[in-house]
Amino acid sequence: MRSQTAISLLFAAVGIPAAAAQSSTASALPKASAVANNPAGMVYKATLPDEAFFKPAYPEGGNVKGEITAVAGPDQSGVIFKVNFSNLPKSGGPFTYHLHVAPVPEDGNCTATLAHLDPTARGEAPPCDPADAETCQVGDLSGKFGKIPENQDAFSMTYTDKYASTLEGIGAFFGNRSFVFHYANKTRISCANFALVASSGSPTESACEEPGPASTASGSPSMTANGTIPHSSAPTSVQTSAPSQTSAIPAAGSNIKAGWASALVLAAAIMFVL
Repeated sequence: MRSQTAISLLFAAVGIPAAAAQSSTASALPKASAVANNPAGMVYKATLPDEAFFKPAYPEGGNVKGEITAVAGPDQSGVIFKVNFSNLPKSGGPFTYHLHVAPVPEDGNCTATLAHLDPTARGEAPPCDPADAETCQVGDLSGKFGKIPENQDAFSMTYTDKYASTLEGIGAFFGNRSFVFHYANKTRISCANFALVASSGSPTESACEEPGPASTASGSPSMTANGTIPHSSAPTSVQTSAPSQTSAIPAAGSNIKAGWASALVLAAAIMFVL
């Protein structure tokens, strides 16, 4: 807020309207890259623990009940998030939640999750503008899709984020990270780690069956995550003569199987959304 005010005053001093100053600030923000090759069928889930990290939020014990489930879109573009929370605090909202850089340690210390997932190094200021989501932090889910209102017990929402990723090896990957649930004043109420809970096949198999365009997302998961998806090498065969009609039959059968496999993966993603 202070930075926005300072920028507005600076532009006003030279005769530029505040609206133009804000537009100039937004245009200067780095832009996240949409991810178009997320592995199909890889389902990640994070569930909040039974007890809150910030004990004053629930003086008699307990916690927000909640989970976030995520899977690649049917065309492997972006990530579909299903968000469910209940037993929300009675005050202190609107509440926010974000993907954070580091996982929750064994002692449950939400402070150890560090900052929001932000591979473009945008920072938290100025606040995210949902109308210009590519300029928001990748991990600022509530900034892009809406905060959780106060004075209600439950909240659920399903949406697709173009800039998050289930593909290991890039900065937007969150599968080995965490999410944090906050009060409006940014106090961390609770947090949970993501884990892979389902897979319809390895990323390598999905790439063979449904090749997608290369991702343009930048950065590495090691804002602290590391490691890449293992790829197995298949032996290369050299054909020295034209295949006979009989030898073409197994190949056709293989193509049919691959087509069925692709259809099953697509159906799984569609059922996830429904």
